[in-house]
Amino acid sequence: MRIDFSDLSPTQRYHVMTQVIVPRPIAWVLTDNGGEGSYNLAPYSYFNALSSDPPLVMISAGSKPTGEIKDTRHNIFERKNLVIHIPSVDQAKAVTDSAVTLPHGESELEKFDLSITAEEGWPLPRVCNAPIAMLCRYSEHHEIGPKKQAIIYCEVLDVYVRDGACVKDAKGRVKVDANVVQPLGRLGANEYATFGEAFSIE
Repeated sequence: MRIDFSDLSPTQRYHVMTQVIVPRPIAWVLTDNGGEGSYNLAPYSYFNALSSDPPLVMISAGSKPTGEIKDTRHNIFERKNLVIHIPSVDQAKAVTDSAVTLPHGESELEKFDLSITAEEGWPLPRVCNAPIAMLCRYSEHHEIGPKKQAIIYCEVLDVYVRDGACVKDAKGRVKVDANVVQPLGRLGANEYATFGEAFSIE
């Protein structure tokens, strides 16, 4: 089957793209709502690494069904700092729950009783039990398309990795054990993926 994108609506194209570009990493993004101790948490599956010098990642954030820009996008532009988590397989339900559309300022952490912990020297907390958390700062963005989808570039300043999930090799490079992390992968529609046993090829 060959699918002609010119015959499809943007929603239909999204449905196809998210099923053929697989598996995708999930950015579980925590930002500051601007209230006292109020944080937004939302998953983004249009996410990936861009470069290591500078160390940049990107997320793609659009609008809510109401037409308002998404809270994550608003918070990043307003306050610049964010924490991007890589969730584990056992957090799939929490990741799905946090995708719900809430009024701006209402926290998914409180609604779904998700625990956070302070990260020393950083203004934002991270989600407890997420195996990886990248402490990031907004760098720049571009808006594309008729609905002004924002491609947001974020600089990674520090990375938290769960104890026991990484070691340093003889050259001083950090090796993260995927079998310990058990990262959650995104497929199309309502589907997720596990990665099974990781393997190496020299």
